[in-house]
Amino acid sequence: MNPNFAITGPALLIGVGIGVLVLLAIIFMGRFYFNKQSRSNLAERYSDEKSSTRLAARNKYPEVNVFNYSPMFLRLAAIAVLLLVIAAFSWTVYEKEVYIPEDAMVFDADIEVEKPRTAEPPPPPPPPPPPKIEVVASIDIDDEDEFEFEDQSIDADTYIDAPVYNEKNDAPPPPPPPPPPPPKEEAAEIFKVVEEMPRFPGCEEMTASASEKRMCANRKMLQFIYENIRYPSVARDNNIEGTVVVSFVVDTDGTIDDAQVVRDIGGGCGAESLRVVEMMNGMSEKWTPGRQRGREVKVLFNLPVKFKLEMN
Repeated sequence: MNPNFAITGPALLIGVGIGVLVLLAIIFMGRFYFNKQSRSNLAERYSDEKSSTRLAARNKYPEVNVFNYSPMFLRLAAIAVLLLVIAAFSWTVYEKEVYIPEDAMVFDADIEVEKPRTAEPPPPPPPPPPPKIEVVASIDIDDEDEFEFEDQSIDADTYIDAPVYNEKNDAPPPPPPPPPPPPKEEAAEIFKVVEEMPRFPGCEEMTASASEKRMCANRKMLQFIYENIRYPSVARDNNIEGTVVVSFVVDTDGTIDDAQVVRDIGGGCGAESLRVVEMMNGMSEKWTPGRQRGREVKVLFNLPVKFKLEMN
């Protein structure tokens, strides 16, 4: 088995096409040869031959007998099958080599990263206003004043007028105001450092320690980033190099939220890095969320993406 043998799809199609053309050429040449021999008046040739030769041409003339060429075609078929078997055992498709910088996960410590934004709780309601106290002027009651008392006793013959209904004064009291809405739930806290940091998918099924899984997840993540990223033409034409830092939050369900560029070098590099990070939500597997004190929490993740031009 030759480990350096590799074949691509277009090369395979070209090889199959050449094989079909060779087969058609052999068929065409064979038909042309046999038609030419059949027009050479073989009956008159073998009528004058000896009896042994006439006996060999009794059923079919040797010049147009296809079975006389079967050993040659058998050898050609055996050679073709042998070549196909060798190609099948030696055919190896190599994965595309992805260039990952050696210090891909290292970035300067002086990068200013915006603090994670969390929803602030609503302010408490204002205190109720103090009750108003009305001052009533005192009334001096003179003992000498005379009061007339009216007799309000009634009997069976007393007539009482029915009260007159006044819509303005006798309307029912208004309904009480609706209760205040319940307070909104406070947004979950976003951590920067937790006991178990979130991990890129692809290494959770391996039997290893948490640190080994994290190293494997970082390799998978860098491979995903540098496989899908495209150097912007504007940055390439202007020789722009550097490190772009993208900040995002790994939610408790493994999705990527609030992705934003916190440091950009220009030339479209920041937008390209953000595009690749947002592609992670379209993967079949989600991130493994971070854990703090045994529960899944939101974690802020800062990802450096390095752009470096290759010098020819």
